[in-house]
Amino acid sequence: MPTHQPAQHAVAVIGISCRLPGAPDPEAFWTLLREGRSGIGTSGRWGTPERGGFLDAVDGFDASYFGISPREAAAMDPRQRLVLELGVEAVEDAGIPLAHLRGTDAGVFVGAIWDDYTTLTHTFGADAITRHTMTGLHRGIIANRLSYALGLRGPSLTVDTGQSSSLVAVHLACESLRKGESTVALAAGVNLMIVPDSTRTAAAFGGLSPDGQSYVFDARANGFVRGEGGCVVLLKPLAAAIADGDPVYCVIRGSAVNNDGATDGLTVPSAAAQADVVRAAQRRAGVAAGEVQYIELHGTGTVVGDPIEASGLGSVIGSGRAPERPMVVGSVKTNIGHLEGAAGIAGLVKTALAIRHREIPASLNFRTPNPAIPLDELGLTVRQKLGPWPDDTRPLHAGVSSFGMGGTNCHVVVSEPPTRPSSAPQAPTDHAVPVLISGRTPRALPAQAERLRSYLTGRPDLRPIDVGFSLAATRTVHEHRCFLLAADRDALLDGLDGVADGRIDPALISGSGTTGEHRPLGFLFAGQGAQRVGMGRGLYERFPVFARALDEVLECLG
Repeated sequence: MPTHQPAQHAVAVIGISCRLPGAPDPEAFWTLLREGRSGIGTSGRWGTPERGGFLDAVDGFDASYFGISPREAAAMDPRQRLVLELGVEAVEDAGIPLAHLRGTDAGVFVGAIWDDYTTLTHTFGADAITRHTMTGLHRGIIANRLSYALGLRGPSLTVDTGQSSSLVAVHLACESLRKGESTVALAAGVNLMIVPDSTRTAAAFGGLSPDGQSYVFDARANGFVRGEGGCVVLLKPLAAAIADGDPVYCVIRGSAVNNDGATDGLTVPSAAAQADVVRAAQRRAGVAAGEVQYIELHGTGTVVGDPIEASGLGSVIGSGRAPERPMVVGSVKTNIGHLEGAAGIAGLVKTALAIRHREIPASLNFRTPNPAIPLDELGLTVRQKLGPWPDDTRPLHAGVSSFGMGGTNCHVVVSEPPTRPSSAPQAPTDHAVPVLISGRTPRALPAQAERLRSYLTGRPDLRPIDVGFSLAATRTVHEHRCFLLAADRDALLDGLDGVADGRIDPALISGSGTTGEHRPLGFLFAGQGAQRVGMGRGLYERFPVFARALDEVLECLG
């Protein structure tokens, strides 16, 4: 059996955020996948009905949160805005306060290809050019803007390798971590359909499905349907993630990038090159082909691309497999469309969620196998309904593929995270605990309270003490703040209602601070006449950490 990539080379996915068709966040994305739904629909964004995977809105942006003026925000490519918001959400998902990354060598790697907003801006002529236009439209600034906003000093670059851009960004981020160039890294992909020009270009190329569907590996395959959105993953060396107690969705064991080289045409893929990149990734991961249980395909649903991908994959993965154990494959493009520059990372996020939930969702629109793809001979099978991983008693291993139309191929091998010891016993909750809500502006507090209440409503098992700890220790504390004192769940929900409605409550403490950074908290019993008998006794009796610290101080004093 191969030796898996040692912990110092393995990379953990510790945070995820996404904004995808029909799915504004990872939880909604998993629900869409699990229920076998499609985010493809019709939009009148350009004045005529168009089929695609569209976001509900691409013009919304909380500019004040990032300290950006309304005029500069209007000049910014919406992809910059989306990556800013998703970057913050990914860090928060990992339970890391933003201030903890400021000034560190955290890297940012973003995949993006089209420049729709540039096209739109130039339609308004010279009057549309302002002092913010250059930074607002430059593709490289998509990554740089996030580094600037969060104060990150590691590598910062926007990657364009065609449709494989975002998965190549993940590969580069992992390499940066392995070399010690970065201690953590944000890898992203973003694609927005702002003007019809890029869609017309794809149609003229012959890539779009006239049905507005992606029939991956199906006999009806006739092209892809476009999609938009973005995903960000926060990456960290596995050993560091385990040491820091970070949540781990999955582990990236290895990855590889290559190019098709000379083929029958610039955009004609090579089965041999695709096979080579899969082999290289597996070799670097130390995972044998027979250990892999699922492959997230590039899977465009094109007449030329699907048979070539199947042939290359079958030569590596399928050959030699027992007939009763074919390789399970699928494509997220059947759910949300082809996100092009963000396609690969969307497939990675799908796979990470499938590993976390130990279920593989269905690949939609598959009815009759493509006659040019002999699935049985290749040892492949398309997942047609939600179900468990094949032989999930073994460690879960999967591959994610993404190919660019210019021949740049990328494959990533991911696995389930190592088992951790069971958590410590739950702390008792026989007293009121403070629950912190904060925002950049006073108006943000009611909105945050409303969102938190909505979140808690669907999670009856969450206790006030757990909510209070998470908000205080794992989230950024912004300038405007309020504390709710809640002894039980009902009191917490009622208090959140009060904050959302602007109701004054004696259990509510509000105020503002000068910084969002976490600072150590100290208790000072000065001995200057301000003390009282038994001062600190309540803290000593209720909080073991305080008690241990005080015991140490008293021991030093003799």
